[in-house]
Amino acid sequence: MTDLPEEFLHRMEDMLGDEYRDFLSGYDKPRLYGLRVNTMKISPRKFREISPFPVKPIPWVKNGCYYGEEDRPASDPYYTAGVYYLQEPSAMTPAGRLPVEKGDKVLDLCAAPGGKATELAARLNGTGILVANDISNARAKTLLYNLELFGAKNIFVTNEKPGRLSDVFEGWFDKILVDAPCSGEGMFRKAPDVAKTWDEQRPLYFAKIQKDIVSNAVNMLKPGGMMLYSTCTFSPEENEGMVSRLREEHPEMELADIDPYDGFCPGVPSWGDGKEDLKKCVRIWPHHMQGEGHFLALLKKKSLQTEDEDSLVRKKRTGRTGNLSKSGGLSKEEHRSLRKFLDDMGIQDDCIPVESDRLESRGGKAYLVPELPEKVSRLHFLRNGLLIGEFKKNRFEPSQAFAMTLSADLCGEHICLRREDERVARYLRGETIQAPEEVRSQKNGWKLICVDQFSLGWGKLLNGVIKNKYLPAWRKN
Repeated sequence: MTDLPEEFLHRMEDMLGDEYRDFLSGYDKPRLYGLRVNTMKISPRKFREISPFPVKPIPWVKNGCYYGEEDRPASDPYYTAGVYYLQEPSAMTPAGRLPVEKGDKVLDLCAAPGGKATELAARLNGTGILVANDISNARAKTLLYNLELFGAKNIFVTNEKPGRLSDVFEGWFDKILVDAPCSGEGMFRKAPDVAKTWDEQRPLYFAKIQKDIVSNAVNMLKPGGMMLYSTCTFSPEENEGMVSRLREEHPEMELADIDPYDGFCPGVPSWGDGKEDLKKCVRIWPHHMQGEGHFLALLKKKSLQTEDEDSLVRKKRTGRTGNLSKSGGLSKEEHRSLRKFLDDMGIQDDCIPVESDRLESRGGKAYLVPELPEKVSRLHFLRNGLLIGEFKKNRFEPSQAFAMTLSADLCGEHICLRREDERVARYLRGETIQAPEEVRSQKNGWKLICVDQFSLGWGKLLNGVIKNKYLPAWRKN
């Protein structure tokens, strides 16, 4: 059994009563392993058919699968192609239960390393915008990597404190996910080291941090918008207690129903302000479900009483949104260079809207940018939109991020290698490889290199040899 702190065990016994022994016995069971299918690249059903290792569905997550401890999905080329993300099964629940719709403006406020952000990006599927933030610069870099690996286009990745974001995005988002930093009690089985750092003051310490984060999140939410608050802890102070304090300070926020599942347990009113609607919260207990501990609360911001829908639309039209950069679109020469590359590659027009005013050139690089408030220029960000590539003298060189948004059926000039082909591993290490015999007669030049139909990156075909253009920072040792 995981070595658990005595104070934690005493509190859990008080909380659970007759269920305590069942809860405790769960720590003798092995942890469960999960992956979440990237629905921008493949359907869950199709993935289960082609998966190179045995998987079975996670019943409450439509695109989630369990895999065995003996499998090594992170070493598989499909992982490097962004076909799936490795994530603990219960941790898949928050992003799946936030009711994101196409075209929404969505914020993932505490987003690194990207498990929930990648799912939100897949739900948007190139529409609307996802602002993904983490206060740590190092973690934000990992977040950006995972989003680009997944093939996300419509992203704004920031590295800011919530208060700084709140100053810029007041009343702007349709949906917000706050997977708050917490004492991590629900992860003790998965990560025993977390238990070693726990003491009885940690829930109170994190509750103060959570209060600041959620207050700023409420400020950034539109009237009528929805926020999902989640933690991976059992502590009442960080769960029902936090929701109670939030509603006391922000009476415009009301609890909403979460899409149910048989194994979900309701929130406990007595662990908060005593109001019966706290039962709309969801607790995931490891002794009731095949996953670790989690808490979820879905809240809706009441619509404004003093402004009708038409007045809100007029606000949008009077400068509340705009592009980050003042550099404008591409020059005529840059436009021609990009257009020629896309045409030569046989890349479908809807992949990159060349005539769109959302194309920008900054520092000799081409970006497809989302619409954002003008004040975002004050923020520290790692990526605004999709980096398409770089303009060099008399040519255009595509980016790794652009490659990951494509597939063999979207790009005429491609080379597909079978997953079992030893050249896949060599390509991912950055080596030059021989082209398959059947494509050696193709014209020389840029090619999208794929594992089966899934893109990995770029290469240049030259007389039957593929010169490696896989991004050096992504290469495998």
